[in-house]
Amino acid sequence: MTIDEVRLLLSERGVHARKLRRVLALLSEDWHPLAELVRLPAVPRRTVQELLKAVESDLDVDGERYRITPSRAADYRTAFAPSEDLVDPVDALVSRHTDALRLILSFTADVPAPLSALDHVQATAETALKRALWLNNTYELRGRHLLCLGDHDLTSLAVCAVNPDVTVTVVDVDDRLLAYIDKRAAEHGWRVRTLHADFRFGLPPALVETADLVFSDPPYTPEGMGLFAGRAVEALADTSAGRVLLAYGFSDRTPALGLKVQQELQKLGLVFEAILPAFHRFDGAQAIGSAADLYVCRPTARRSVSAGTRIYTHGAQSVESSGPPREALSTLSDLAPRPESSPPPKPRGPGWADPIGKGAASLALDLTADPGPWLLRSLLASSPARLAALVANNHPAVSSAAGQQELQSLVRTRFALKFLRNTPDNKHTIVVADQVLAGTLSPGDLVVREVLMRAHGKLGNVWREALITASQGAVTKRQAREVVEGAAPDDEDLELRLIDLPLHRIAALLPAITASADRVN
Repeated sequence: MTIDEVRLLLSERGVHARKLRRVLALLSEDWHPLAELVRLPAVPRRTVQELLKAVESDLDVDGERYRITPSRAADYRTAFAPSEDLVDPVDALVSRHTDALRLILSFTADVPAPLSALDHVQATAETALKRALWLNNTYELRGRHLLCLGDHDLTSLAVCAVNPDVTVTVVDVDDRLLAYIDKRAAEHGWRVRTLHADFRFGLPPALVETADLVFSDPPYTPEGMGLFAGRAVEALADTSAGRVLLAYGFSDRTPALGLKVQQELQKLGLVFEAILPAFHRFDGAQAIGSAADLYVCRPTARRSVSAGTRIYTHGAQSVESSGPPREALSTLSDLAPRPESSPPPKPRGPGWADPIGKGAASLALDLTADPGPWLLRSLLASSPARLAALVANNHPAVSSAAGQQELQSLVRTRFALKFLRNTPDNKHTIVVADQVLAGTLSPGDLVVREVLMRAHGKLGNVWREALITASQGAVTKRQAREVVEGAAPDDEDLELRLIDLPLHRIAALLPAITASADRVN
């Protein structure tokens, strides 16, 4: 194809040809991998590939790297060089905060690997810093509460690196990430708190109506965007003053998807104060040009939020997933422990906002879409003493001996677990949980058991009452409270529910609860 034909191709793009000019400018300068040709000008991968096809007669290719043949590069620069670009003032700020950028780069280098089942696509370190600078220069953050709903991009740490006087809470379903953020924030003395939640089942009650600002980069499905935005509104202390800040991107080739998402947001009563195009950049997400817009949303009301479990674009939790086979659920019901002559329990789905299975003799749980944490939370939330759960064979708590041992160690005072691998087929495992008899436990283990059985109560109160019960009333409430306050690894956790704590803090808490029993005996 000649330069005149490329010029015709750009002409057909009309007012949107400028981004293609940027791609041609990159190709005329030097070698660039396809990922950069997508990300730097924020052009969908398919569009870049079409342009590469158009200029292939003048193109050098080295694996995934491309450039215009040097003998033709000057001609392309002359023909297609874009006029001078406007400089984004926030991008200019990023270039001046080199120390903060180096710190964020060190964070992102060690962040737990992305999980495709959770639609993780890593934002660049520059994007994390850009978010922090924009927030700090747009709002008064000192002494305010910023809530991050999901934070694999480490926006929380970037904000604290720019303004350490803000209080940040991170809520995520990925326990690995929560442990990592806790560790990094503690190293720098930043006021960052982490809590565990799957937003499909609700926010931790301690966060409802507490935040001044909420930031989130949700799954880019209409269901995911609507759910995360709805939870964000629930978390705002003042809907008239608070703001919901969302990352969202769609390909310019699929505007109908963007329309569906915007309609979901408008159903929640959100007004778009601003949409900043291509604000966020990613190492991935090439279908949308490795870029997403920043939506600045103002709530007009609080509205109820409901969602199914399929809000992602990949795996068993994807919108298109068909769920487990009927035969697997039938086997699950048959294996659920139950009293003699009782009918098999009907399988129920995930969720632990409240204790589950009240009044039931046993439970059968379909956790086949579990991204990892549902199994433990379901055990903690279970009211019946007996249950069976169906999970995928590759679930982290069942796929290895170490994973099985970790789960058993956390619930050993409550349940004895059996892992029936490859049951009922080679894709699934059924975990059978039988109650542990209280008479076989030590005093310390009895206190832990009492706390686990009331995982939805305020931890400080539950722990105190467990000590009183274990001592058979020999200690007063005041004495038990003093023991709890002296033994707790983290005083702030005493005001929270055990079921909302990240896994690493639950693991640190249980030995402390066991040891506290010795102080009242």
